[in-house]
Amino acid sequence: MAEPHPSRHSEREDKRSLFQKLVEFIKPGPDSTDELIETLAEAEDKELIDAESRIMLEGVLRMADMTAGDAMVAAPRMDLLDIDAPYQDLLHQVITTAHSRFPVYQGERENIIGILLAKDLLKRQRAPELKIRALLRPAAFVPESKGLNDLLRTFRINRNHLAIVVDEFGRTAGLITIEDVLEQIVGEIEDEFDIEADEGDIFALADKTWRVAGDTPLERVNESFNVQLEPAPDGDLEVEFDTIGGLIAHEMGHVPKRGEHFSMGGLYFQVLHTKGGSVRWFKVSPAPAGAE
Repeated sequence: MAEPHPSRHSEREDKRSLFQKLVEFIKPGPDSTDELIETLAEAEDKELIDAESRIMLEGVLRMADMTAGDAMVAAPRMDLLDIDAPYQDLLHQVITTAHSRFPVYQGERENIIGILLAKDLLKRQRAPELKIRALLRPAAFVPESKGLNDLLRTFRINRNHLAIVVDEFGRTAGLITIEDVLEQIVGEIEDEFDIEADEGDIFALADKTWRVAGDTPLERVNESFNVQLEPAPDGDLEVEFDTIGGLIAHEMGHVPKRGEHFSMGGLYFQVLHTKGGSVRWFKVSPAPAGAE
């Protein structure tokens, strides 16, 4: 009698064969994480795994040695909401920064009293009598030394997406999100600022500001805003820049990080997003008087 479903049987054989090859390949077992990572690279070379799988497996291995302090957003770069700020100011900050969750403080920035979800803030538009404090959710606090593996497990169990990181003295060191943890495995997760920009994109926003791509030619920025941005004199050294991102990085002396800002030529540049060691998007508005 003919064997039923011979194709399925051969598939099982193929899978066992591939598994056996992988087991034979990694024997004798590596003695360290670095050796295991080298083994994964060799497995990719032998086409036992693909490049994407190798990168993710390496991320899992490296994450085992990382802590919340390694992946957090440092305290000076945190976007916080003041519980006592007017509702319109809070709404403007939520729209400007485009986060979905915000730590909320009262008095001093160190005094974080809860987490506000952007979608919850909209409830107050329908019920103006609703107090912001009533919308807050409990904040989770974790030490800098907490391992990322444990933190990811905590996020999953408690269904939290954000935690405040504190140092050994109980002071706020930064914040970390579940996205920050997952990016250690899968690489940078694309967000709304990761749209592919045509060279020199400049978008007008509803609040009478502009979103400007970091690779926008400096000439186009000067024409669009009727300004004359150029490098500050540096002795006998003549420096020229093609893009607005390159010029601002030069003037600041470092590659700006998200949330940093700089004023020049009557314009105020706030960094919305960075990627690959360069600024992807700026938010541009008229510079306040005396900002430069």
